Amino acid sequence: MTPAEGQGGSRLSRRRMLGFGGASLLVGAAAGVGIERVASATDDGKQATASAIPFYGPHQAGIATPVQDRLHFAAFDVVTDDRAKLVRMLKDWTAAAAAMTAGKPVGAGAVGGPDVSPPDDTGEALGLPPSRLTLTVGFGPTLFEKDGKDRFGIKAKRPAALVDLPQFPGDRLDPNRCGGDIVVQACADDPQVAVHAIRNLARIGFGVVAVRWSQLGFGKTSSTTPDAQTPRNMFGFKDGTRNVAGTETSALDKHIWADKADGSDWMAGGTYLVARRIRMHIETWDRTSLGEQQDVIGRDKNEGAPIGQKREHDEVDLAKLKPTAHVRLAHPDSNGGVRILRRGYSFTDGSDGLGRLDAGLFFIAFQRDPRTGFIRIQNNLATDAMNEYIQHVGSGVYACPPGVREGGHWGETLFG
Repeated sequence: MTPAEGQGGSRLSRRRMLGFGGASLLVGAAAGVGIERVASATDDGKQATASAIPFYGPHQAGIATPVQDRLHFAAFDVVTDDRAKLVRMLKDWTAAAAAMTAGKPVGAGAVGGPDVSPPDDTGEALGLPPSRLTLTVGFGPTLFEKDGKDRFGIKAKRPAALVDLPQFPGDRLDPNRCGGDIVVQACADDPQVAVHAIRNLARIGFGVVAVRWSQLGFGKTSSTTPDAQTPRNMFGFKDGTRNVAGTETSALDKHIWADKADGSDWMAGGTYLVARRIRMHIETWDRTSLGEQQDVIGRDKNEGAPIGQKREHDEVDLAKLKPTAHVRLAHPDSNGGVRILRRGYSFTDGSDGLGRLDAGLFFIAFQRDPRTGFIRIQNNLATDAMNEYIQHVGSGVYACPPGVREGGHWGETLFG
């Protein structure tokens, strides 16, 4: 690799930097949404916002990691057929990700370089702490095969668990908010730090990838630290009470992390990500009585206790919930004991042409196998009373490889 191809002290070419164009505008506009930067406590209230989360390890950060408050999620299409260029970009991305998660600039930084060349870093995170930034990468089904073509010689390595999601009842998917060859999940306690990360990866990848779609999120709707206060979703209910905790090693091994025994050696230590953009019909919900809202969810709105119980973490008595209650249908006991790890976020993207709030839940879930995880649960939710108030409008499924060792790079186990 030549110096210009890496993240060392070199500069990217003027063509590569200026050609970022549309993606730059996309993420730049996202940065201007006016959301106040967060400098609050973390999930467990003990770490400072300025803390950095290690990038290297057996599993990618941003999965079992304590959930941060902000999200910038971006799906990319690969626009080259050159495998070597794709691998080189993944190496460049890895170097940039390791730097940004540590609170360092990309390459030689945003200032101090020659006046005649664009800087290596866009600069909007100058002076900001790492804010617990994590970057998690995943590979979509179309990276392995698209239109019957084995694009990069990896078709045979597509895991059996990386299935195309079926059409579920009630889906109204926008193809412009679905799929993608590669996805990057950026989570941080500061929205500007998360946006900065995606923006820089997109500009580094110009000529190799292009942004297909992206989503900003705020106010995490689930937690991997159950001892912390459970967050609430846009319906005002606590969400993620029974989520898999980052400390539940046995549950993570059983339900979340892939294993060699699953049939894809390169995915050992990885997991599968399902993303769904769920539009909530806020105005309809807001005109629904409190009693009906609680029956729909299956929990008390104030305490979060299951219907018929007193405290949030009391065991759910499924017999006391209505047959169509969301909690009852999504409960592990109603789905063969399967569990998924959720890292969802709320979103508000202004109003539609009829003055209704374009808001809802950007659902993110990790699991060992989508066939026995999300797909099974979502099929069971076909009779969910909540379906009257929500609609799935975006979707994606991705294989997230294991963590990166020092000196390695994203996708090393797949392309190595």
